[in-house]
Amino acid sequence: MMQKKLSTTDHSRDIAGLKYVYPVLSRRAGGLSIGINFNTNNACNWRCVYCQVPDLVRGAAPVMDFQLLEDELRFFLDNVLNGNFFDQFNVPEQQRVIKDIAISGNGEPTSLKGFARAVQLVGQLGKEFKVLPSSHFVLISNGSLMHQAEVQQGLKILNDYQGQVWFKLDSATESGRQKINDTRQSNKKTLENLNLSADLCETRIQTCVLDFLSDAERASEKTAYLELLREMQQNAVKVRKIMLYTVARHSLQPEAERIRKTGAEEMDLLASLLLEIGYHVECSY
Repeated sequence: MMQKKLSTTDHSRDIAGLKYVYPVLSRRAGGLSIGINFNTNNACNWRCVYCQVPDLVRGAAPVMDFQLLEDELRFFLDNVLNGNFFDQFNVPEQQRVIKDIAISGNGEPTSLKGFARAVQLVGQLGKEFKVLPSSHFVLISNGSLMHQAEVQQGLKILNDYQGQVWFKLDSATESGRQKINDTRQSNKKTLENLNLSADLCETRIQTCVLDFLSDAERASEKTAYLELLREMQQNAVKVRKIMLYTVARHSLQPEAERIRKTGAEEMDLLASLLLEIGYHVECSY
């Protein structure tokens, strides 16, 4: 039987044979990321053109089986810490460390009914197994539902576990968000939700830099993006770090053939401009 191997280009949600828990060798985290997938129905309220989720549909996360989530996470953490997980998945020696527990998966995780309860459960188990707080506890979100009371309660709990929100901001214009994320969310709502998130929990901006729009549109998008981040600095929005990354895996959306990876030179130039504004920047090429 062929041995399974984790890689930074394979984020298969079922590689460990579990419903809610999956391992990832993360480019951004630099080691093992324990993924938690609330959206097992492949449903999301956005449809980003670079999304690698198969058979993506519009919608919210399905009803959570909290006992199964607990059982799977207990099993997985025990296997990583005390079992043969790293050998089983042929993980390179230098990456045999848990860098984070990341609530992410196949859609927008904050759409889960009982989101705060789920965050609490994951946090409790991470602390019980002594993975938290030495490893990061991360919520990867498009930020569109931060105005909901249930989501805000979840962010308060995440903050109690010294967690972070990685808030998606791929475009600073409404036309750009419509083309890249397939959402009509306004600039006003985006900034309101970003402020809410940053007030409740440490929040980092996560931006996918990709070659998809026309040259003129990309230039306009870059200008708007930098202007927005300057405005955020002036208004003392509590965001200090920006995570830039480009596509590493093939999109499974209809626009896939039009998407190109952004080169390191262009990424570094954008990073230098953000540094000048006053942000800490991390690039994943």
